[in-house]
Amino acid sequence: MTQEMDKPRLLLVDDDLTFCSVLKNALEKRNYEVIVANDVKNGIALAEQNIPEFAVIDLRIGLDSGLELVKKLISLDDNTQIVMLTGFASIATAVEAIKLGATHYLTKPANTDEIVAALTKNEGDTSVSISENPLSVKRLEWEHLQKVLMQHEGNISAAARALNMHRRTLQRKLDKKPVKE
Repeated sequence: MTQEMDKPRLLLVDDDLTFCSVLKNALEKRNYEVIVANDVKNGIALAEQNIPEFAVIDLRIGLDSGLELVKKLISLDDNTQIVMLTGFASIATAVEAIKLGATHYLTKPANTDEIVAALTKNEGDTSVSISENPLSVKRLEWEHLQKVLMQHEGNISAAARALNMHRRTLQRKLDKKPVKE
């Protein structure tokens, strides 16, 4: 066997080229064979050519959803360990990612050690602390918008109609980073 064959294959899909380059180098130093795609279409093509053992997938890849890629990877091999990364974390997308087969859901910025730990973590953690403070009104609004958007399969126009809100207003609200808890 060659040294390359001993390394676990990891698919990294994110539209941020700099982030991909830095994370790829860091993961290769940790003995992963890393293949990179910067969009969902190429991510699927690479996965179909060589099914990865691990995957790190961004939630929002350009205008596409990384959730599509999670679903495809699990259909190819339900043993693939998938970490969903996002700068736009919400309860709705976390639940959907896990339902579709992601092993873990991390918010950006996440360092390489956190990502590697998440890739190898297969069990829940009962010691996770429970917040004493309720979510802020702005955070509740963000979560509700995300939930309605997920119910309408990412269709902003349909979600805006359901919320009785103008489509552009909803887009503006969704483009903002979520407020902290």
